[in-house]
Amino acid sequence: MGYYVTVENGVNLYLEDINSKGNKIIVFLHGWPLDHNQFEYQYNVLPGMGYRCIGIDWRGFGKSDSPVSGYDYNRLSDDIRKIVEVLQLDDFTLVGHSTGGAIAIRYMARHNGLGVSKLVLIDAAAPTGFTQETASKLLEETLHDRPNMMQGVTDTFFFQYITKSFSEWFLQMGLKAASWSTANIIMTLRDEKLYADLPGIHVPVLITHGIHDKVIPFSHAEELDKSIQNSQLVPFFYSGHGLFWEEHNKFNRLLMQFIEA
Repeated sequence: MGYYVTVENGVNLYLEDINSKGNKIIVFLHGWPLDHNQFEYQYNVLPGMGYRCIGIDWRGFGKSDSPVSGYDYNRLSDDIRKIVEVLQLDDFTLVGHSTGGAIAIRYMARHNGLGVSKLVLIDAAAPTGFTQETASKLLEETLHDRPNMMQGVTDTFFFQYITKSFSEWFLQMGLKAASWSTANIIMTLRDEKLYADLPGIHVPVLITHGIHDKVIPFSHAEELDKSIQNSQLVPFFYSGHGLFWEEHNKFNRLLMQFIEA
């Protein structure tokens, strides 16, 4: 079931809420510049196993409203808090991929992990995101030839082979975002650091990361594992930045094991 939640005046975020009667809740935060649909290969399995899966399109992405401002981690994490309050969510697992992982980390620190019992970080863009050089290149392409930028992202995202059809689906997902929100998040990934947020995480944390990741290097995951209490790092040996698809069977099993432990 899909519906909207108002997070501030004039800004409504789209949620896909699958199996609302599930007895264990998983909240998914997608990566840049995608939307909740990136977790299709989790939605195919987990609701049937009794989990309630809530996929959120951040502001500016997917089906959500696209205001001209509000693309820093504080505002994005405040949006998540508003959704948690409106839906009265508690004892849920928060899953964040790439920039979604960074937003999840800020949520844990800024809002004391309200309602979160466990945290899963997938190829998280943390504690830092893009280098100055990468950000400058992506920003230039976004402002002048966004489809070509998205094609480049698609080409470097995966380690395993993807079909032409999958590539087109993935590329079009990224192009659903507003151009200005796409650009703003690039600057956020360039400018914001999350080192000070990491000591504020006090729940069990599962860190998963593809060792062939060309977007966010595996060394970021190792740094997170050293800096977060009660964390475990699981490398994915056949994945780039998209282990949620490239090794989705392994990830789905691992996620359920982590939640049930």
